[in-house]
Amino acid sequence: MFLETSRYFRQKQVDVVTKDGRTIKALSLRRLPTVNGELTAIEESDRLDIIAQRQYQNPTWFWHIADANTELEANDLVKEVGRVIQIPRQ
Repeated sequence: MFLETSRYFRQKQVDVVTKDGRTIKALSLRRLPTVNGELTAIEESDRLDIIAQRQYQNPTWFWHIADANTELEANDLVKEVGRVIQIPRQ
């Protein structure tokens, strides 16, 4: 269902019964890992995929950076130049 590079690739699917009695498939809650990384200041024109390419040589791993920080909307992490975010080590 998900690509191997997706954060949801190994996530367990569960059956959920809705209020109207339908059963639907959903993903179980995913526990976020403890971060062991380095603090990095956001630079002009930074994007999570660019940072992931620089750090991991793979832009699709941007979600590792998103998971390491507490922002609800991942792209908000790079909106403010100078903001310091956590970049996990591989």
